[in-house]
Amino acid sequence: MRRVLGIETSCDETGIAVYDGERGLVAQAVYSQIEIHAQYGGVVPELASRDHVRKTLPLIRQVLEESGLDPASIDGVAYTAGPGLVGALLVGAALGRSLAWAWGVPAVGVHHMEGHLLAPLLEDPAPAFPFVALLVSGGHTQLVDVTGVGRYRILGESLDDAAGEAFDKTAKILDLPYPGGPELAKLAERGNPERFRFPRPMTDRPGLDFSFSGLKTFALNTVRETLPEALDPDQARADIARAFEEAVVDTLVIKCRRALQETGHRRLILAGGVSANRRLRERMNAAVTAAGGETFYPRPSLCTDNGAMIAYAGWQRLRAGHVEPLAFKPRARWPMEELTPA
Repeated sequence: MRRVLGIETSCDETGIAVYDGERGLVAQAVYSQIEIHAQYGGVVPELASRDHVRKTLPLIRQVLEESGLDPASIDGVAYTAGPGLVGALLVGAALGRSLAWAWGVPAVGVHHMEGHLLAPLLEDPAPAFPFVALLVSGGHTQLVDVTGVGRYRILGESLDDAAGEAFDKTAKILDLPYPGGPELAKLAERGNPERFRFPRPMTDRPGLDFSFSGLKTFALNTVRETLPEALDPDQARADIARAFEEAVVDTLVIKCRRALQETGHRRLILAGGVSANRRLRERMNAAVTAAGGETFYPRPSLCTDNGAMIAYAGWQRLRAGHVEPLAFKPRARWPMEELTPA
């Protein structure tokens, strides 16, 4: 198994890539639906599915052309089988499985979060197993003990809102445009870190689970108490954004250090959309380095949903002999612990 075409359509980004086991990532392209969903303030599943139908095949042609390959050069096809929006998943799964059948090559359905988890292995240097992975995105916040591909043990996860979801909801409270998470981080850059102190949820008790719903409520109450009487409302909003971001970052750092201590691992990887946050990377790197460990991240373009991570995870699965039958099954929900080792 050498070259794998990866197709990512789990939510609102269409990602296509080709991974070559000898050359690495050959080409990739991502189409974002931000403009479509911005007017609604969030992803509309039906619109997302329809746009995947329009964009997936043209992007496949584009990536094959950029890589100088044709369908006869592809040895396998990987597509996101879940978790995600089931309609969006159906588009990529149906197309990926159909292309594999037409080209006479094997296909495999990839777990979306396994794709994120393995994305740092596309970088140089790549982290060696074992390591602790913090998967932090709009839909998931998980700490995972990783001893190999498919060998995952969930150490902790969010009991309510994921960190990225809390970022987006707090951005709405602050009347920031969609997508809210990056806009909140941008606003926080000019915030005063000394003005407000937000709680660090669930850090005062043992365990590695997270909870960010209360932090979002704390931000809402702070906005209601502060903005009506603020002499400079714009600065007050920036200060609230900074306090919220600091609280999320501190919480993630505390839990990651605790996970490294409990597992005895020295390596930590961060993956998922929120892992692109500059303050999180700086604070995490400083904390882990001070404890004698190492941190690894994918490049920013591989933090958000993309085809490269699916192509790479699919390459790992296909070369281990994992193949999907013609009857494929997208899964809106899919616990990582159900995955088998590769």
